[in-house]
Amino acid sequence: MKRILAGVDIGNSSTEVAIARLDGNDIKFLSQCLVRTTGIKGTSENVEGIRRALQEAVKKADIEFEDIDLIRLNDAVPVIGDLAMDLISETIITESSMVGHNPDTPGGAGLGVGITVLIDQIRKVEQKEQDYIAVIPKYFDYAWVAHCLNQAESEGISITGAVVQKDDGVLIHNRLKKKIPIVDEVALIEKIPLWKLAAVEVALPGHVIRTLSNPYGLSTIFQLDPDETIQIALIAKALVGNRSAVVIRTPKGEVVERKIEAGKIFLKGANTQKLEVSINDGAEEIMNTYGKVETLIDVYGETGTNVGGMFNGLRQDLAQLTGQSPDDITISDFLAVDAVIPNSITGAMAGELSMESGVALASMVKTDKVPVQKVASLLEKELGIEVEIGGVEAEMAICGALTTPGTRKPIVILDMGGGSTDAALMYESGKINSCHLAGAGSMVTMLINSELALDDKELAEKIKRNPLGKVLSLFHMQLEDGTMLFSEKPYPPHTFGKVVVREEDELTPLATKATMDKIREIRRSAKRRVFVTNALRALKRVVPTGNLKHLSFVVMVGGSALDFEIPQMLTEELGKYGIVAGFANIRGTEGPRNAVATGLVLASVRHEVLK
Repeated sequence: MKRILAGVDIGNSSTEVAIARLDGNDIKFLSQCLVRTTGIKGTSENVEGIRRALQEAVKKADIEFEDIDLIRLNDAVPVIGDLAMDLISETIITESSMVGHNPDTPGGAGLGVGITVLIDQIRKVEQKEQDYIAVIPKYFDYAWVAHCLNQAESEGISITGAVVQKDDGVLIHNRLKKKIPIVDEVALIEKIPLWKLAAVEVALPGHVIRTLSNPYGLSTIFQLDPDETIQIALIAKALVGNRSAVVIRTPKGEVVERKIEAGKIFLKGANTQKLEVSINDGAEEIMNTYGKVETLIDVYGETGTNVGGMFNGLRQDLAQLTGQSPDDITISDFLAVDAVIPNSITGAMAGELSMESGVALASMVKTDKVPVQKVASLLEKELGIEVEIGGVEAEMAICGALTTPGTRKPIVILDMGGGSTDAALMYESGKINSCHLAGAGSMVTMLINSELALDDKELAEKIKRNPLGKVLSLFHMQLEDGTMLFSEKPYPPHTFGKVVVREEDELTPLATKATMDKIREIRRSAKRRVFVTNALRALKRVVPTGNLKHLSFVVMVGGSALDFEIPQMLTEELGKYGIVAGFANIRGTEGPRNAVATGLVLASVRHEVLK
């Protein structure tokens, strides 16, 4: 009996389809397609993406929708990618106007301390024996500003530094008779409190500031007591490595500090087992505590803390999407990794950040099967084609992975997607052990986005997927491995001197001040912390003894197996256990893609034969 089947794999980031013709025991794959997943995996919003993928696959196969006899969906467990992941740390909110700034081209050099005053008021000051810092908004011309400062100086008014809104620092400095340190490009200059004590420091080219990046230097300038010195330590830390900075002292009583604790995680295990661990103990201790739980039933965060807010928000969001009660939604797995988190400094003039230690969490949500069944029902109603839920993702992936040339049972697959890492071990008998863990590509993107302080997930995704280079001239670029690449065509002018992301057909310059080596290390470290950690965690779960030396073949599938670094990292790590590891080539043609969709079709064929 001839039938046409469609396997549909709904992933966190992408939805894949495989269409095949079944003729008795013979099977011929006609087409495959990949599109971006619409909505959160396992929810009714997925239908639009599935329909689009099927339309493209049907067109490639040169058949009609009506020709499809059965659509098989994966048993998609909802994993809320972005919402399930968060960077948890202690938040310090400081209502202070002690701020720093680091433009590319400050003027002059040295340290100046004085009272802030608007440039057009500077010649009207009454206390000429006082030192002053000129505040220069954008509506003043640099030539007039320089003339005004020179005149004030000739009248005996002591001006020790300047803060400028426009990029005029060097232009003003070149016209001054008495040279002073000038910090420019202060976009929010209206935030600067006037008639307050301030300090401006500019270092020589190639050097960094010393006084304002030292808490005791700030304490000396502003005559702070020990408690106030503790409060401004965050400001000093944020200014370390800067070439220039501005710090303004607010009056006593204006500094208010409030802390939102990072909080504790409470782990609920089988047989009323309960364990707790603080976020401040770090990722290693959190995962060690998790390892002591025999069977994880649920996870909660401490009420009124950052981690409590994350877990509660996660449950609320999924409850709204599925129509279930938040109490019916549990956390079935989580991954914690140490991370560096940019904390904005309240009152900052130009978005200054302090990089603090924290913990990144990826959590997997467990619900009943209603959401996926709802997707199947909606799809069946819309297309008029029979739809069934095929099976657990990891088991379907292993069916697809076995079509890779050079593999045999017993075999382990690692399915590395956007939100989760799945592993499955198939014995020679056909018995399968599988697990479904939180944390994959989306978590790596989040770490890169945070640790480079990009605030741009699309750019972080590009950095994750592509190698780097630095354009040194119009015709040559240094690659991240140190080699030089020469081009017959000139590189775009806007990339000159910049670190760039090297995509296939374009170069994306990065605005960050981080060096190419630093960006590369952050990218690779994020991948190791998530993928290597999760791969070992997953393999130890599916191997009954936990001894990885009993394994022979590990095949990597999923979108992240296409990454230019991750398979090599895992091959190197698993090679320590004598394991043959590499990325799959599904059906000998598709590479690591389409494993689950292919497996859904193959599993259906075997089911038909057994009937």
